Amino acid sequence: MSKPKIIAYLKPSCGWSQGVRAIMRKYDLPFEDRDIINDPMQRQEMIEKSGQMLSPCVEIDGRMLPDVSGDEVEAFMLAHNLVTPSNQEADAPTNSACPDEMHAEAPLQFRN
Repeated sequence: MSKPKIIAYLKPSCGWSQGVRAIMRKYDLPFEDRDIINDPMQRQEMIEKSGQMLSPCVEIDGRMLPDVSGDEVEAFMLAHNLVTPSNQEADAPTNSACPDEMHAEAPLQFRN
């Protein structure tokens, strides 16, 4: 089975973003980790491609999954036979929000 092309628009330390990364590790999938906080061009590209400002957004083989959790990314890949089911546990929570204090510290335009 060939591996899908994945571009993930993520925050460096967001709970949701960490969940997406955990799914990529679980299935040993290479992916482009695009930092939407420290690179405004990546954030703008994410908004243009997804049509909205919330993250994470994950593009898999050209199909955009906007504002998703790791669980949703995993379900999509399983439903489309892009990965084989695995009993291995993810190494981080895959459906968990950021702590409130993290959002309080973020600049207003990056809160979601």
